[in-house]
Amino acid sequence: MSASPGSRGLDALYQEIVLDHAKRRVGFTSLADHPEQDGAATSHQRNPVCGDEITLRAVVADGPEGPVVEDVVWEGAGCSISQSSASMLTELVRGVPVEQTDRLVAGFREAMRSRGALALDEEEYGDAAALSGVSKFTARVKCAMLAWVALEDAVRRA
Repeated sequence: MSASPGSRGLDALYQEIVLDHAKRRVGFTSLADHPEQDGAATSHQRNPVCGDEITLRAVVADGPEGPVVEDVVWEGAGCSISQSSASMLTELVRGVPVEQTDRLVAGFREAMRSRGALALDEEEYGDAAALSGVSKFTARVKCAMLAWVALEDAVRRA
């Protein structure tokens, strides 16, 4: 059975969002230009299967209701999925309470492990919802998860 015309259009839109983020890469910078500071931690993650690498630095600061992910910057190289995922993640979590960030990472992980059974909510995940389809391709899940694992590690250590 083939996909409906509407789902093909949606898939094309999601692919366009992924490619746009892979090109404009929100938060992508040289980490040498962003030295470690109080409340910052860095995590390096690598996918040995395909060679994707992400080094992500998260800055956690005290907010009025608890710790907040004040900033995220990263550098890395890899496929469009890993690069766009890092960009989408950065756009999504800047200024977000750590508690909410933890829930976002857990939800993203659950969707990526679902083999297509769970779709990410666009209202909650913004552009990152475009990565929902990646979960159908188990070889690409690690590419999408790389930055999310790095964020989880950096925030835990910050």
